[in-house]
Amino acid sequence: MAAKNTSKSEIAFYFPGPAWHGSYWIQTMILFASATLLYAQQQPPVQGTGRLFAEKCAICHGSPLVERAASLAVLKKLTPEAVYRELTTGTMSVQGSDLMDDTKRALAEFLGDRNFGATEIGDAKRMPNQCPVNPPINLAAPSFNGWGNDLGNTRFQPAKAAGLAAADVPNLKLKWAFGIPGATSIYGQPTVVSGRVFFGTNTGYVYALDAATGCVHWSFQAQGGVRSAISVGRVKGTGAAQFAAYFGDLKANVYALDALTGKLLWQVTADPHALARVTGAPRLYNGRLYVPVASGEEGWGAINGYPCCTFRGSVVALDASTGRQVWKTYTIADDPKPTRRTSAGTQISGPSGGGVWNSPTIDPKRHALYIGTGDAYSEPADKGTDAVMAMDLESGRILWSVQDLEADAWVVGCPPQNTPENCPQNLGPDYDYGSSPILKTLAGGRDILVTGQKSGIVWGHDPDKNGAVVWKRDVTRSKPAASGEIVWGGAADAQSAYFGLNSGGLVSIQLATGERQWFTPLEPAAGMERHRGHSAALTAIPGVVFSSAFDGVLRAVAAATGKVIWEYNTAQEYKSTVNGVAAAKGGSMGAPGPTVAGGMLFVGSGYPGVQNGVPGNVMLAFAVR
Repeated sequence: MAAKNTSKSEIAFYFPGPAWHGSYWIQTMILFASATLLYAQQQPPVQGTGRLFAEKCAICHGSPLVERAASLAVLKKLTPEAVYRELTTGTMSVQGSDLMDDTKRALAEFLGDRNFGATEIGDAKRMPNQCPVNPPINLAAPSFNGWGNDLGNTRFQPAKAAGLAAADVPNLKLKWAFGIPGATSIYGQPTVVSGRVFFGTNTGYVYALDAATGCVHWSFQAQGGVRSAISVGRVKGTGAAQFAAYFGDLKANVYALDALTGKLLWQVTADPHALARVTGAPRLYNGRLYVPVASGEEGWGAINGYPCCTFRGSVVALDASTGRQVWKTYTIADDPKPTRRTSAGTQISGPSGGGVWNSPTIDPKRHALYIGTGDAYSEPADKGTDAVMAMDLESGRILWSVQDLEADAWVVGCPPQNTPENCPQNLGPDYDYGSSPILKTLAGGRDILVTGQKSGIVWGHDPDKNGAVVWKRDVTRSKPAASGEIVWGGAADAQSAYFGLNSGGLVSIQLATGERQWFTPLEPAAGMERHRGHSAALTAIPGVVFSSAFDGVLRAVAAATGKVIWEYNTAQEYKSTVNGVAAAKGGSMGAPGPTVAGGMLFVGSGYPGVQNGVPGNVMLAFAVR
């Protein structure tokens, strides 16, 4: 993705199928499945695979004339193992007999939206470090709950809950490492509640571990990869369950699990579009779950023959106890309509885009939630794209919307690489919002909404004046590419906001005026020079800002000066994992930030993203020893 960065981010690794039926989707599906695997190996895709698949399968799958052939919607419900089995020994084995095994596996992962073969080996029941006891959930214990930790998405942990003072940070040591079997990306931010660590992976597994020891309480297999942070809160009317863990997956499913046992309480689909996904963490507040909906359609828009584009971003409010939809509000008000046809007759539609990649920010005083929206996929770019938007908590009515960048219509694979007719005629820079708005109260009681955009501009909006711009500050070190300069978000304390820059380094901004206070350039670790950048979200405690970077280094800097006071290189092998996984490795870190609670620091390592980062499969815990 780009600021979705990996939202689009996972465009490099998870191309979901389009929301239409016809021979074109099946023709491109296997091509991109193969390209996905080969992209990860940094090799060019095999161009003939798509044609081969089209010749063997397109006349059936996706065709309304062949009722017995499974539709895309049905295929997407299959597990990777089931798809592979059908292509090798099942009903499609004849058609799949000429396909290379790597291609079959890539297709299986593409349809299943999670890693092939991980379902069995990733089950917590197979792990040797089962927790001997499972104490009750206690929400009063120190926690870092959800994406931003508080309603304002400040990603700031107060001293009491942190249990970690600035003077303690240089003495942090690795306490335990937990390896995730079969995973290649740890893109679910760790949530810490009641002495437990909850997180999701690209295998689709969600785990609950003991924070102190890393022993495993339970695991749950979702239908798709889980990259959203998990929110934990009270639940009613679900039998013995008193607390639920809420999250979404890359198939746009939303789940509620018993936080104590991992048992499924309910599951619903947030959006029927076949490319829809939940990337940002659902926000739990007052018995409702506010779910942001994004999409992978941006990765398909430039493909010749694909009718770009029909997805619109949204926020869906669900009853937290039942999953019942209370309201749904699109970031783009108008339904997409036909606009033009390509020379090949492909229908192009719009408006589209405006995905919500970030976790909603809650404002109880104004009874509102705030989001940042993604770019457009087709032109003209709707006013609801690249915008900061306020919605009424009760009804979902849009209270106000301020577009911070106009005419930003962009899809993957358009110029300068090539110029397919599907592309917008006036291609935008892809400077949307991947990060959540930060709501802060300034000295004197005035509130401000601070947002970091992929353009590298930090904006201060006034929530009392319909989002009017109070100040703006360009913190770029160089002109950002589509991958963006500020991607997944910053953190804020009482006086300052802090952001990581994809060009390398961290910056501090004064909340009241937007003035830059310091900039700290950070060079990549030796051997990781190709993996520059701090696109992952930052986290702060009193006096300290934590950053996890693409070079695999976890750093702590002094909040007042930006001086590095501690660092740890996570990009290494971990031979002594608490759950006995021998092939555990750390790698790049580029989306979820570290979390702090109860005197411990947690971070997942391994995140390829769209920048060819180093894969990994380990969750790490640090404490002072």
